[in-house]
Amino acid sequence: MTSATARARLSLGETFGLAPLPVRAREAWLALRGDAGVPATRFGLSSLGILHPALSLRTWLGLRRGDRRVPISCLYNHTPTPLADGWSVRKTQVRDFRGGRLTYDSHNGTDFAVPVGTVVVAAAPGVVQRISSEFNRGGLKVFIDHGRGLITTSNHLARPLVEVGQRVTRGQPIALSGYSGLDAVVAFPWSVPHVHFNVWLDGEYVDPFAAGDEPPLWLHGNQPRPAAAGLAEPPVTPTAWDPAAIAGAIDRCSDLATRQALGRERDLGRRAMDLLFVRNYYPTRFDGRPPVYPEAHPRQPWLTLPFRAADCAGITFAAEG
Repeated sequence: MTSATARARLSLGETFGLAPLPVRAREAWLALRGDAGVPATRFGLSSLGILHPALSLRTWLGLRRGDRRVPISCLYNHTPTPLADGWSVRKTQVRDFRGGRLTYDSHNGTDFAVPVGTVVVAAAPGVVQRISSEFNRGGLKVFIDHGRGLITTSNHLARPLVEVGQRVTRGQPIALSGYSGLDAVVAFPWSVPHVHFNVWLDGEYVDPFAAGDEPPLWLHGNQPRPAAAGLAEPPVTPTAWDPAAIAGAIDRCSDLATRQALGRERDLGRRAMDLLFVRNYYPTRFDGRPPVYPEAHPRQPWLTLPFRAADCAGITFAAEG
């Protein structure tokens, strides 16, 4: 399937993640106003520095670079504002892995600017443990447990191509990209359509790019590439979850309905993934962040870019805003 064909088959509802409208309206209200356990989103004039109008328009039109390098429009912020202050899309204290400002206060992932309908692939072998869509928190998302304490999530998707519980290989298509979520609707067409790519190590957000002397999580260092054909893979080591630790972490959730929903999931791996999702996307609903892995895992190179080699040769960085 070509990206152009995929793009033509996506509806506006899929692209922006608009259905069901009543649910999306409630989620948008939560983002803008907050509730008893979730602070409102914080934005201001500095938020305009996130936008890349020229790149945005080209990407919405489906145009790609001739060298097939995917622009990164926003990097992981190494100096985030406090969680208790709420999700901030301002640029008040920012530093990306290079020491630059290609990020914003609360940004916890890597934004790959790609045309709507781009095929998104698994960045490493693993098991799909969650697929969900929250309009106020990244739209449609696919969560993959890769073992080694490593989880990746791809956000702002339009259509999943896998199911929960499915094992995937490196480079296997998992979704078609879109720009689902509130930020696309609010800032269209000036906000760049992209895949927001998160990496969790031992349940915590980390930057796959190496800052200083730390090891990168990309197989090819800080110039990641897509998976090569015929790459030899060691077997995936199943995650050794600690059931008691997971139960204890769920008990730290202050929201009764969420706590009860997490407790109803019978599969341990999915319960752990659901817990980490809520704890990372709604952190102020938890009193503390106890570890849920029986042992810590080191940073080690393992990931390739979440795109096909046919669509992507590498990366480049957008100009800092």
